[in-house]
Amino acid sequence: MAEKILIIDDDVDTLRLVGLMLQRQGYLISAASNGSQGLTKALEERPDLILLDVMMPDMDGYEVTRRLRKNPATVSIPILMFTAKTQLDDKVTGFEVGADDYLTKPTHPTELQAHVKALLARTAPKKETGELTTALQEHHGYIVGVLSTRGGLGVSTLATNLAASLFTRAQTDVILAELTPGQGTLGMDLGISSQKGLTEMLQGSVVEITREKVQSSLLPHNSGIKLLLASENPRDVTLTSQVQNYEALIARLASSARFVVLDMGVGLPAFVQKILPMCNECMVVLEGVPGTIQHTKLLIEEIAALDVDHRNINVVLNNRQRSEAQMAWTQVQEKLGHSITATLTPAPELFMQAARMQTPAVMSQPTNMTSQQFLKIADAVIEREKAR
Repeated sequence: MAEKILIIDDDVDTLRLVGLMLQRQGYLISAASNGSQGLTKALEERPDLILLDVMMPDMDGYEVTRRLRKNPATVSIPILMFTAKTQLDDKVTGFEVGADDYLTKPTHPTELQAHVKALLARTAPKKETGELTTALQEHHGYIVGVLSTRGGLGVSTLATNLAASLFTRAQTDVILAELTPGQGTLGMDLGISSQKGLTEMLQGSVVEITREKVQSSLLPHNSGIKLLLASENPRDVTLTSQVQNYEALIARLASSARFVVLDMGVGLPAFVQKILPMCNECMVVLEGVPGTIQHTKLLIEEIAALDVDHRNINVVLNNRQRSEAQMAWTQVQEKLGHSITATLTPAPELFMQAARMQTPAVMSQPTNMTSQQFLKIADAVIEREKAR
């Protein structure tokens, strides 16, 4: 795909001549005749390069550059200042505010083309990596995605108790994010009425999902974890189509805590397919019955097809009921063709008490056998986090 160049200049002749020249070189051209319009187009269009004039009436190029560099959505877009100001101090100021290159008018078309080409080539790896990856690299928390092949297997239970266990063991920032709009349950389970966080992230534009906005949407819980909750409104299920918003959201969450646990729900909708490769590991929950085992086997194969390493797929066998119909974990593992990393013992009384207390089970009875199993899962996650 051809690179897009945004030209911001109040001189109409410059916009027309430079735009035409670069268009003939195969670039897509967008134009803005003042700084404010340029900022708006930069946010909306996310160009590969901005060609920016300094001397403009409403907002000079220096201020435009400062604002572009302050916004996470535009911070990595390369900027080539193209201006009649020739003093050394002017150039120094341009570089200080964040310009990547500087050319003075008039210049030969060949020289301009060479600078544009070189700057695009130099910044191409950053562009390919993308702003979201940059955000992850700034502070990449350890992300654990939890999902299953169908509902009712205990995804939310595992995600909630894993998050609480991680906080108990590590005494550090832990975020639990419920990613299933229209199907939210954690708010009710944990006694929190506000469930607007996820909806607000998915309804807006990608550029609005800043780290500050995400952090303001997190709700504290007395268990020590922070929550991003999904709504119960069935109409909100349509928001699962906002794949780019999900991607931006996970990147912001990763820069906000040491551990991020994602309740992904069921199956592999488009947003889950996009997010799973961003996770450090995923946990697949199943129960020991033939149909679920077969479906889970297919789910694991599809997860691996998303370039997720098999070693990062951890299976948790959740024996929810005391029943002879449940297979032993060794049988389940053999039929699944994938190792089981943890098994949860049936404990209906524990979960009933936790529901009454509106707290994770591991907090209501820390010494319970099942609570201890959650804590062991957390211990293993912490070890893998340290070893990454």
